[in-house]
Amino acid sequence: MEVVAVDIGGTHARFAIAEIANGRVVSLGETSMQKTAEHASLQTAWQAFAASLDRPMPRAAAIAVASPVGGELIKLTNNPWIIRPALVKERLDVDTFVLINDFGAVGHAAAQLPNDYFLHLCGPDEPFEKQGVLTVCGPGTGLGVAQILCQAHGYHVIETEGGHVDFAPLDALEDTMLKRLRRTYNRVSTERIVAGPGIITIYETLAEIEGRAVQRLDDKAIWLMALEGADSLALAALDRFCLSLGAVAGDLALAHGAKGVVIAGGLGLRLKDHLARSGFAERFAAKGRFRTRMEAIPVKLITHPQPGLFGAAAAFAQEHAR
Repeated sequence: MEVVAVDIGGTHARFAIAEIANGRVVSLGETSMQKTAEHASLQTAWQAFAASLDRPMPRAAAIAVASPVGGELIKLTNNPWIIRPALVKERLDVDTFVLINDFGAVGHAAAQLPNDYFLHLCGPDEPFEKQGVLTVCGPGTGLGVAQILCQAHGYHVIETEGGHVDFAPLDALEDTMLKRLRRTYNRVSTERIVAGPGIITIYETLAEIEGRAVQRLDDKAIWLMALEGADSLALAALDRFCLSLGAVAGDLALAHGAKGVVIAGGLGLRLKDHLARSGFAERFAAKGRFRTRMEAIPVKLITHPQPGLFGAAAAFAQEHAR
């Protein structure tokens, strides 16, 4: 069976044709990526993707969205699109569909992808246990979080909004970052720091501490300078970002009782050359009396180029295999 897989984030909407069978993804076709800012709605982006094909669209859709899923109206967290589930069949001209949170989709990808798609970051360098909870988290436009309950007879993905828990500073620099954010927000959630736009706060805080004039740059410019090593302050912000991500991933693993952690997200793969040699591992394990337990948790980076699309198709396959 074929299904149109869709992964809608804050910045981009991705489309691909997937083949599924027996509750699993058999193949995922070429990805088409469109900027959400250039389309009025999912329907118009869907039509643009359909127009790019030289074949009819499958009449099934697997849609992952960067938002809680439920109710009569879905308002995406970091882009202006609105989705009404009751109208999806009519608007997209499909017979059946699945709507899932974007990190719920990444959870399905983590559950179904082979070990070859995981890069070891810290903890024991061994496959995840077959039973127990896995934590999935990762930075993109926001901070996505999900859980996977692995059982002998299969797995179950639990969608969460864990990226919106309170940010907990661990040193004086993070205290300063939090103070800076409180000029704008009464409550500072974790994704204000540990997500793509959070690099701005880190960068500007470091500049302020050093007494430099604060250069107003957007997050894309800072990330580019950091990843290319073109600016020492941006590189320092990248190092600090990795520390904060390690701390947050460790907090989530403790809260979930996880036996393994998967790092994903739109930035996850771009950080693969930095996370392993940063302070990520130390911050992940630095949980006081629980350090020994934390050091026993394998932490891996998912390396599939489109885990959201793969996972959306996997979610559809699992639901329709029942």
